[in-house]
Amino acid sequence: MKISDIAFVTTDWASLAPTQHSGDEGVALWRTQTFGPEDNKIRVRMVDYSPGYVSDHWCQKGHVLFCMSGDLETTLADGRVYTLSAGQSYQVADGAEPHRSRSVSGARLFIVD
Repeated sequence: MKISDIAFVTTDWASLAPTQHSGDEGVALWRTQTFGPEDNKIRVRMVDYSPGYVSDHWCQKGHVLFCMSGDLETTLADGRVYTLSAGQSYQVADGAEPHRSRSVSGARLFIVD
């Protein structure tokens, strides 16, 4: 990720209307900002997973993900499982390791990709 051509800007996350994304179970509510030039867009999101959320896909996109509250279980395609709680993060590159998320009790995440 190269951050370029973005002026200083603040975001009032509560003022952004969420978009709903259904999982295999539960829903994810995304509040999204997109920055940068067309050939190097950076997406910044505040994401809320409902209790019992299970992703509907294996993701291969790179992220910097910070768990703000709740719990997040991430399974890698090779079977490894990582559980994050509030104050923990993970970082993964594009195409590096397919991963899939779920949350038993719900979670609030801050994600940059």
